[in-house]
Amino acid sequence: MANWNDPQPPRTGFGASPSLNGAAVGQVAYDAGLRRHMLSIYNYMASGVLLSGIVALLFARSGMAEQVMATPLKWLIVLAPLGFVFGMSFGANRMRTPTLQLLFWGFCVAMGLSMSTIFLVYTGASIATTFFATAGAFAGLSLYGYSTKRNLSAMGSFMVMGVIGLLIAMVVNMFLQSSAMQLAISVLGVLIFAGLTAWDTQRLRQEYYALAGTQFAGKAVILGALSLYLDFINMFQFLLSFLGDRR
Repeated sequence: MANWNDPQPPRTGFGASPSLNGAAVGQVAYDAGLRRHMLSIYNYMASGVLLSGIVALLFARSGMAEQVMATPLKWLIVLAPLGFVFGMSFGANRMRTPTLQLLFWGFCVAMGLSMSTIFLVYTGASIATTFFATAGAFAGLSLYGYSTKRNLSAMGSFMVMGVIGLLIAMVVNMFLQSSAMQLAISVLGVLIFAGLTAWDTQRLRQEYYALAGTQFAGKAVILGALSLYLDFINMFQFLLSFLGDRR
């Protein structure tokens, strides 16, 4: 009698439409799983950025950064994050999830050590301002990549090619030492990694279709966090290079 004013009360017994009910339940389960998957990626990424920031600040404030960076040991610190990235990217299939997690935290520590020099070059206020500006831009771009119906694959491929061109320009400018070229590299770097942020977010969302329920799902969270971490940190560093106030 409670449903007397409902023209079509829901039916779960004989004659109900199990296909529609099943589809609705399946969609709800998928949406909840996708949210958990993406939230895990963001949590790892944010925790990694926080860890790197703490390590960079402590290493710089201790005075060790200035001493170490004046020795050949600086190349080990500068290149160590790249080694972690290659190791995680190409060895993920052979690694267990806990091993990949350990490598991710090791990468964040190594990245913090390599980034410690920004506290020696730029003022604390400009670093903080640039960080929050990057965080706001990253949040907006990632939200766009997550929610847009537009396929960003073509843009992503173009941005990857842009990264290669950016690396070549950076190597060339190491010899030219051109301030105008450095400014152009910084601006292009911000734009390229802004585009990669949106594309990587959409890519990670689409990957959930294929990886949900598989043994690789846990590893995908770590690798996804690594991708977004690199987008954020590179965008921050390029933005800082032309917005930051030097000491």
